[in-house]
Amino acid sequence: MTDNDHAGPARRLRLLGGVATALMLGGCVSFSADGGLSTVQSVAYAELNKDVVKVASEADALATQQQAEVLLRRPLTADSAVQIALLKNRGLQAAFNELGVSEAEYVQTSLPSNPTVSLSRLGGSLELEIERQVLIGLFELATLPARAAVAEQRFRAAQFRTAEAVLRLAAETRRQYYRTIAANQQVAFMQQALGTAETASELAKQLGETGALNKLEQAREHAFYQELGAQLARARIEQKVARERLIRQLGLWGRDIDFRLPNSLPPLPARIASAKDIERRALEQRVDLQALRHDLNAVAGQYGLTNATRLVTDIELAGLSSYERVKSVTEDHGEVGLEKEKINRRGLEIEFTIPIFDFGAVGVRNAQETYMAAANRLAERAVNARSEARESYARYRGHYDLARHYQSRVLPLQKRIQDEALLQYSGMLVDVSQLILDARARILSNVDAINARRDFWIAAADLKAALVGGGVGNGGEGGEESVAAAAGSGGGGH
Repeated sequence: MTDNDHAGPARRLRLLGGVATALMLGGCVSFSADGGLSTVQSVAYAELNKDVVKVASEADALATQQQAEVLLRRPLTADSAVQIALLKNRGLQAAFNELGVSEAEYVQTSLPSNPTVSLSRLGGSLELEIERQVLIGLFELATLPARAAVAEQRFRAAQFRTAEAVLRLAAETRRQYYRTIAANQQVAFMQQALGTAETASELAKQLGETGALNKLEQAREHAFYQELGAQLARARIEQKVARERLIRQLGLWGRDIDFRLPNSLPPLPARIASAKDIERRALEQRVDLQALRHDLNAVAGQYGLTNATRLVTDIELAGLSSYERVKSVTEDHGEVGLEKEKINRRGLEIEFTIPIFDFGAVGVRNAQETYMAAANRLAERAVNARSEARESYARYRGHYDLARHYQSRVLPLQKRIQDEALLQYSGMLVDVSQLILDARARILSNVDAINARRDFWIAAADLKAALVGGGVGNGGEGGEESVAAAAGSGGGGH
């Protein structure tokens, strides 16, 4: 055997090692400095003009607390409430942590598996054999770039789902902000109405003592006062519940919950948004659609990978190096000696699975069905996005018209009726029953006017969410929803 014959296997091993090293270095992905938040921050700034911060240290926690305290020193606006929620809500922070987990999975997928090293030692009385073996999955290395591309698409989908969690929290914070102010405004109005009713009840009692008012009319006046008291108690319950829900959205506790709110809802805008191109804008801007597009790309990449490897599950290349030492006893001219012989062996071993029972049809069918499911989820969401945009705008426009109707028509008429009824009551031209009916109608109209304005601002938040993502509300009273669950939801096959 020549030296070239001995060097052949070693040269092949070195060449294979160089190819493997090039594949490893080419496919590796490193962790981002911001934990994958770049897309989330871009969406938050573009759509909300707000900052998002991942709290990963005590310094981060202190900085966000100080920023929130500055905003809490003044009465909250809808924008400042959203910014506080983005800084303090722990559910959103959990969503950021989940994104970090997704990035770790992406980086892990881009790395080749560690080679397996096998060492064995066999020894006897006079013999010693040592075998070294290194196992590298050839198909795993060859398909590493494709698998890394699939993992990247899944990570991009996770980024847009986290952005959706940000938009969802912002939308629900705005909704709850308007609900809380409306509840405060209703309590203030009911307190004012109760004060007026109390004065009228005392006056009825005095008139009854003088005989100017009969017992039936006295009872009606007293009953009206007591009824208003019950309505005020109910309004105060709703006020406390609404505030606590807002506190949970903002993620506040301790002394921070003593924030101040404006006395009334913002006035209606002079002009409202246009319905032009709302369907197109929703299809282009919604982050949930972008997440599903990345899901579809990932499944498409996985489908191609399944076709490429369906006949051979994996091929493992084993680089073998064997060292053998043999001892033998010799006798030469009556002298006994010990002779040592060293034997070095090198070679290659290939191991693969023969598809006798499964020729890959199961994997191909699974990939096809998974791909079609992802495509149908994307198509369904696109259809729903169009409808949600139209529905949200219909409620937005309708609540605006309704709120303006109360503001410009109903409330002025109720005020005129009340003023005229008081004048006629003072002149004994109408009885107390008619006065009570008019007062009840005015109270109901004012409460409905507050609710109409509240519903308009909630509809405005719903319209924004329908166009950019973040969940479509029900346009009125509603509960809260977990942000972490929203970030983890969505339809992608992983």
